[in-house]
Amino acid sequence: MPATPFDSAHLTQLFATGDTARLFSDTAEIRAMMLVEGALAQAQGAQGVIPETSAAFIQRCSLECQIDPAGLAEATGQNGVSVPAFVTAFRKAMEAPEHGQYLHWGATSQDILDTALMLRLRQALSQQEDRLRATLAALARLAIAHAETPMAARTYGQHATPMSFGAQAAAWGWPLLTALQELPVLRKSALLVSLSGAAGTASALGPDPAGLRAAMAAKLGLTDPGRSWHSDRTPILKIADWLTRTALAAGKMGEDLVRATQSGIGEVRLGGSGASSTMPQKQNPVVPSAMIALARHAQGVNATLQGAAIHTQQRDGAAWFTEWLCLPQLVLSAAAAMTHAQAQAETLTPEAEVMARTLDATGGLLMAEALSFALADHMPRPEAQAVTKTLCKTARETGRPLAEVALAAHPDLPQALFDPVTQMGTAPQEARAFAAAVSDLPD
Repeated sequence: MPATPFDSAHLTQLFATGDTARLFSDTAEIRAMMLVEGALAQAQGAQGVIPETSAAFIQRCSLECQIDPAGLAEATGQNGVSVPAFVTAFRKAMEAPEHGQYLHWGATSQDILDTALMLRLRQALSQQEDRLRATLAALARLAIAHAETPMAARTYGQHATPMSFGAQAAAWGWPLLTALQELPVLRKSALLVSLSGAAGTASALGPDPAGLRAAMAAKLGLTDPGRSWHSDRTPILKIADWLTRTALAAGKMGEDLVRATQSGIGEVRLGGSGASSTMPQKQNPVVPSAMIALARHAQGVNATLQGAAIHTQQRDGAAWFTEWLCLPQLVLSAAAAMTHAQAQAETLTPEAEVMARTLDATGGLLMAEALSFALADHMPRPEAQAVTKTLCKTARETGRPLAEVALAAHPDLPQALFDPVTQMGTAPQEARAFAAAVSDLPD
């Protein structure tokens, strides 16, 4: 297998990330760094920290110059960071030493890398938002269409009570809806510019470093944090947590789909299934399985990232390097998980007839809870529960439906008590409430 499946030629569809993988290429990182240097120069030129003519030249070159990532490798291996070699290569590409001398004026490597990372994370969040919106729209359609399609709820893998498939679709969607609603605050609080200089004190950034940072943030469309955050990785952790939760929501959906399609259940038909190399009859739930694996990977990488968030002193090389190892994997895992979740939501088909047969095959035992409460109208609740257990035992031992056994012993009970459609509780309303919440989302 390749070192990472996300840039593998043959695994690319199994762990498809859409356009998100491009954000974590060498070219994308260098391009983002160039944009940051251009914005910094513009802000410094406006403040008079560097000559305006040099600032304009640097900004133009940040859009036009090309830098070969491979040319940075040797120096980066020595320096532990690519920025020194990048600045040298950028100045050479500018072919104007009178202006190039003002490139990267007063900034430190972490300012450039962290701000460039935020530019790419902003795009990653927008791409994930698109996937969330599409997935929610598809789940809302399922919720409305099947708000009253009865199925057996399962707890601990066992039949529990009747619910509706629409409520199941809503349950998959609610965590995604919550994540989507959190995005505006996340963007404002976590997509931060970094400009603090060598040790976070802005000592070489001119007479008004706070104003410079604010101007740079405005040019890049990022938030000015009003402080240094070199050793405070809270912004990274917030974004990582949000992305991890979207992956986990997709993983939950994948787990349920694997079980819903397994032999002996078959209550959902997937839009696409996988073939076995030796068993022609197999239709494997490949995509839901990938969703589960991606969620697990995101969770594990996020745990490592959390541990690496403790940056000692004013900068910590090992913690920072760990972040580089973990964060791209986490972002791509979340992107791939939601790419698959969207596809599944848009193409899966609930098998209503199979769901009905499952309910029938239980002999009405899923209505045991409703029966116990109906009996509690005429006897103490503990006694009603004991009577219900006896009736269920009789139904199992004799193979007779619970309704037949219960009505023979308690003929005053209503027949409708044993109809799954009447015993779904708030499931239909939950399905419709979810669909309504999705329809109310702002564009």
